[in-house]
Amino acid sequence: MLNEENPELFDIRRLALLVEVVEQGSITAAADIMMYTPSAVSQQLRKLEQEVGQPLLNRRSRGVVPTEAGQILAGHARKIVGQMRAARADLDQIAGLRRGSLTVGTFPTLAGSFLPLVIRAFKKRYPAIGLSVRSARFDELVWDLESGVTGLCLLWDYPWNRFSDESIRITEVFQESTVILVAKGHPLADRDEVSMGELRKESWIVRAEAHPVVEVLQRSAHDAGFEPTIGFLANDYQEAQAMVSVGMGVALVPKTAVALQHPDVRVLSLGPDAPLRRVLLAQRQDKVYAPAEVAFHSTLVEIARERGRDYL
Repeated sequence: MLNEENPELFDIRRLALLVEVVEQGSITAAADIMMYTPSAVSQQLRKLEQEVGQPLLNRRSRGVVPTEAGQILAGHARKIVGQMRAARADLDQIAGLRRGSLTVGTFPTLAGSFLPLVIRAFKKRYPAIGLSVRSARFDELVWDLESGVTGLCLLWDYPWNRFSDESIRITEVFQESTVILVAKGHPLADRDEVSMGELRKESWIVRAEAHPVVEVLQRSAHDAGFEPTIGFLANDYQEAQAMVSVGMGVALVPKTAVALQHPDVRVLSLGPDAPLRRVLLAQRQDKVYAPAEVAFHSTLVEIARERGRDYL
């Protein structure tokens, strides 16, 4: 405890100056680094010597060297200054989580399934951070991230086309299976698992505008030895489910696309042959991550550990 009987504590700024002078071996060099004049540094060190009650530095023609007392005090001071800087960094981080904003990029299937779970947890933990979400196509997501529009974003890739960019750091969030959708009245609707070979004569409902799922279907069909017949081009997965539900065809979709499942649609597994999609968290390599970005990253990874297997 501090009371009148305790000796007076040393001034932290003078201790920091002592550390710098001892490390540099020069008052002038230390003054440049600490942005003081040499005379101001000398004055503060003399005051510190008065507080200590003994010399701390030996002045020489080419700089200074610490006395035994100076060496001992500088060792303690180095630890104290380091702890004070760490305390400042911790406080700055807390302040950063009490204000500010964060923009996250995502793609539609994740925005309609997994991401709301993360957002709910994040907003509960950090209610003062303004969170906004941008849903876009892959190329737009990468552009937004690289140009600083978003602080981080969610991307995806498949084994035959892994995402790689030296300027972007990626973290795998979870792996997601590809599933088959059939109408409740379809002959295979009572099955839990089917093979692509059993679906060779089906008409397929796929996403329009050269959507990536078209390539997944073509690769899966080709591996099973057939060319898929496209019967309908849907603008989104809800439209695809609706067309499946009335028997217009079957569909192959990532599992997150059926987080909101149509009541007249059955979801069937492709078993071990199902193509797996990686869901990725992307951040720029060349920036210092803001406290809000670090907090969102850790929240997302935590929720993924809890719920990621739901999508296999």
